[in-house]
Amino acid sequence: MFDIGWSELMILGIVALIVVGPKDLPILLRTIGRYTGMLKKQASEFRHQFDEAIREAELDQLKKDVTSFKDDMESAVRDSARSFNDEMDSAKRQLEIPELDDPDAHDANGIPIHRPAAQPASTVTSVENSRAATGVAGDSSTAQPAPASAGSDSAIGVAPPHAGAGNVGADTAAKSGA
Repeated sequence: MFDIGWSELMILGIVALIVVGPKDLPILLRTIGRYTGMLKKQASEFRHQFDEAIREAELDQLKKDVTSFKDDMESAVRDSARSFNDEMDSAKRQLEIPELDDPDAHDANGIPIHRPAAQPASTVTSVENSRAATGVAGDSSTAQPAPASAGSDSAIGVAPPHAGAGNVGADTAAKSGA
């Protein structure tokens, strides 16, 4: 920029005093001050708008960066979850014992593998409830326990639902005199 020193300002003041005159010099200086203030105000507004535009651009860039980061993280989590599920499925497949579905399957020692026949607990409970509702109690002295065999229900201490069912009718016929 060009440099204006005190000596140059003094020369400008003397020239303005001679050209404008002492009577109109204060009006001239006031007008120059107003224009200078308006220029400073416009420069300030321009700077403010420029700074605002830069902030908006930075904010937009930051928003894009955050969105990109979010998308990257979501895809990484999705990939990790998919990988985890694949590993879990693989582990489940390795732990499944297909030999249990085969009736002729045997273990490593050659002993046959028997899948115990699971009896629902609701069947036993429903037989006992029906006996209690009809007032007929199962006669344990006439009931014959089923022979214990590997894999049967009596081996685990649960009587099959048909064990006392035939005796109930016989007990009722004997009591009624038939």
